[in-house]
Amino acid sequence: MTQHYDVAAVRQAFPAAEHVVYLDSGFQTPLSRPVKEAYERFLHEGFETAGPKQVWLSRLEETRAKVATLFGAQPHEIAFTKNTSESMNIAANALPLKAGDKVLMIHGDHPNNAYAFLNLKKKGVEVVFIPMTPVVNADSFRSHIDDRTRAISMSHVTFHAGHRFDVESVGELCERHGLYFVVDVMQGIGVTPINAKTMKATFIGSGTHKGLLVPQGLGLLYWDSSKIEMEPAYLAAASLAEPPTDFIAREDNMALPATAGRFELGNYNLPAIQGLGAAIDLINTVGIENIEGHCFDLGDYLIERLDELDVGLVGPRDRQHRAPHIYVIALPAAEWLDYFTQNGIRISPERDGIRVSLGMFNTTADIDRLVEAVRARNVPSTQARTAVLSKLG
Repeated sequence: MTQHYDVAAVRQAFPAAEHVVYLDSGFQTPLSRPVKEAYERFLHEGFETAGPKQVWLSRLEETRAKVATLFGAQPHEIAFTKNTSESMNIAANALPLKAGDKVLMIHGDHPNNAYAFLNLKKKGVEVVFIPMTPVVNADSFRSHIDDRTRAISMSHVTFHAGHRFDVESVGELCERHGLYFVVDVMQGIGVTPINAKTMKATFIGSGTHKGLLVPQGLGLLYWDSSKIEMEPAYLAAASLAEPPTDFIAREDNMALPATAGRFELGNYNLPAIQGLGAAIDLINTVGIENIEGHCFDLGDYLIERLDELDVGLVGPRDRQHRAPHIYVIALPAAEWLDYFTQNGIRISPERDGIRVSLGMFNTTADIDRLVEAVRARNVPSTQARTAVLSKLG
């Protein structure tokens, strides 16, 4: 494998990786030392001083700028939310859709993206699902567009088989047809580069507890600020261009800012945002292209080892169409999940098998441990299985 960075050094930042073969970052990434330290600093400050709020808000804006760079965007185009689901719901309800308008989506994509738009059916909006195929690009949607189509919403990377869809070509298609484009990048962000402008997205939604290394409870929303017609479905003083200093609501003071702050409600998840700032610093130190390359190499190695055992892969094998870090092994989850858990291997069950999801801290030794556990279970005799497993330690 190519040495993209010092993996051993990075691994030291993730103590959980030394106690379990952690191949489940597509579910939740282990807490890293820098993120833990950011939380501890927040708690210490709150405990000792009851909270230096202006300092915390200043750090929030520093983190907003870091997120913007990660998205290839500007800080005023970034809002903080609760999670991906909230981000997608904000986006769906901000689109100026009316009865009879049509939204195109992919069948089998993440349900929390789909439900955000299916909920608009009560307004008379039609949601049409196109088939999910191994390759999804502009051609997949082209024949489904008609004069009622107003938007396309899709994931960048699928959670259940590691497809990486050609969102850039779909964004180009949307631009040519004057369609809004909403993208869920939850499974890809932090592992593969994201560029909102190249995607030509109207909105991009994500959470932070996978590739962005922060515990659950924080989400991100990118908004193309040239789409000024986008308005929030709900409003608070913090959402306004000029929040009332006397805290008295007035009907003549409801103008929205020209920033993504129009989609925020205030009282942020401050400890998580400080943790996110530390996490992005760690990601930037390693280099997101390096993380992507490392995970691709590990994926190649996993596929090679599985081929030796004649064990199939559910999702795409070609790098062009697969995410670098998500692989679903064609082993029935009901039969294999407990076995892996008992042998100290953390993975997730998925629709069609066992999902292996990689992080910046994983090594070929982690892949070997997984593969040898599969081999051991397939060895005919109990004595031979025990011998194989004992070598794995």
